Amino acid sequence: MLFTRQSFHHGIRNVQKRFGVISIIFAFAAFGFLGVSISHAGTYAVGFEAESGTQAGNTSAGDTVGASGGASIKFTAGSSIGTRDPLKQPFSSDSIWNMPIGSEAQYVAANLDGTPGSDEWTPMPQIDDEPIILKPTAPLVALMASSAAWSGANRCNATGGQLAMIPVPANYTLGNSGANNSAAILMQDGRTILQAQPFTRCTAGGIATSLLTFPNEDLYGQGLSGSHGGSYLSAIGGSIRLGELRPGQQGMKHAIKVNVDSPNALYRCQTKTQCFRWPATTADSGAVGDYGAESNNQNTAMKMGALLAIPPSTNINTLGLESEPGKQLAWTLQNYGAYIVDSTGGPAFALGAETGPDGSLRDQFQADYGYPFEQRINDNTTWSRDMSRLIEALQVVNNNSTTSVGGGGTPRQPLAPAIAP
Repeated sequence: MLFTRQSFHHGIRNVQKRFGVISIIFAFAAFGFLGVSISHAGTYAVGFEAESGTQAGNTSAGDTVGASGGASIKFTAGSSIGTRDPLKQPFSSDSIWNMPIGSEAQYVAANLDGTPGSDEWTPMPQIDDEPIILKPTAPLVALMASSAAWSGANRCNATGGQLAMIPVPANYTLGNSGANNSAAILMQDGRTILQAQPFTRCTAGGIATSLLTFPNEDLYGQGLSGSHGGSYLSAIGGSIRLGELRPGQQGMKHAIKVNVDSPNALYRCQTKTQCFRWPATTADSGAVGDYGAESNNQNTAMKMGALLAIPPSTNINTLGLESEPGKQLAWTLQNYGAYIVDSTGGPAFALGAETGPDGSLRDQFQADYGYPFEQRINDNTTWSRDMSRLIEALQVVNNNSTTSVGGGGTPRQPLAPAIAP
C-alpha cells in the first residue's frame, strides 16, 4: 500500500483478525437464512434454508417488502421512473446500498475525530481498493486457496485447492500486496456474484488466489453479504464506482462504505455480539480487546455495521467545504450515508472504491482533479481538509434496521429505478 507505516499496522491487526476458523451466520432478506463455516485451511460447508415472508418484485408507493425473519419494510415513496445499469449500480431498489436516508432517521453522536490518532501523518483519506470484475464472458480462471492472507507471505502462490472457476480477462492482474482486496466477480450466468478476500492474480493468464470465498449474491437481489472481513458486508455494494465522483456531478446516489480506526472509533465491546450491529453479521475476530481499547469508547451506537450520515439539521453549504469531490461526498453522506464495513488497521479513515479490468477510481480521481485521492493530514490540501470536516459532521442513524432501512419514513431522494434480469 502507499502508506508504509499504515501498511504495517494494517498487517498486524489483520493477521490477528483473519486467521483461524471463522463461523459465519448470515441472515438477510433476499435469500433467507444461510449458515457457513469457513476454515483458512480450505474447508467450506454451506447450508441454505428458505424463509417465509420474502416478497420479490418491484416496489411502488406504499408497498410492503418482506425482509428476513418475516419482517416488513414500509416505504412511503416509490421507485423513480427511468432505467438503471445493474453493472454500475447493482441490487434491488430497497437494498441497503440503494436506500436513501429517511425522514424518521434518529441521529446520535458518532464522536469521530477529523484527525484520527491526533497524528499529522494520518492518511486523510485512505482508499480501500475493491477488485470488481464484471466480465462474465471472459476466460475461466482457477481461483486457488492461499493461506498467505495478511501474514506477509506471497499471495501469488496457491497453498490449497481450487475454490472456484471464475471469469477474468486474460490480461488483468493484481499483484501481491497487504491490501484487503475484497473482490466481487460476476459469474458466467450474468447475475451470480462470487466474493473473495484477499483476491490476487499475479500473472496474466494465470491462476488467481484468495484466502476464502463467501456466499454468492444475486446482482438483482438485496446484496447484503460479502467479503469485507470485518463485517461480512458486500465487496461491490456501496463501492465508489468508476464514472462516479467526477467533475460536474452531484454525488453518488447510493450509500458508500468506510473503514475506521476501530481501537478509537468503535464501542469497547465486551462480547463478540456487542461488537457489531445490523446489517453487519460479524466483527473482527479480535474485536473484543481491540475495539475502543485506545479511547475506552463507551458509545454503544458506534459498532461495526453502523450507518453514518450528516443529519438534515446540518446545512452542508456552511461546512466550509473547498473541493468539488468534498462537496459531492457531503451530498451523498447527507442523503444516503455510509456504512462502517471494516477496520483501517491504524489511524486513518478509508473509503471503498473500485479497481479492476476497467481501471481504478484512484486513477480516475487523479486525472480529473490533478491530485491523488489518498493524502495525509499534513498535506493540508482542500481535499484532505474537507475530509476532516465531513468526518466530524457525521452522526449515527441509530434506528437503521431491517424494518426501517435508512431510518424509515419518507426517503430523502427517489428510490433507484427497479432492475430485472
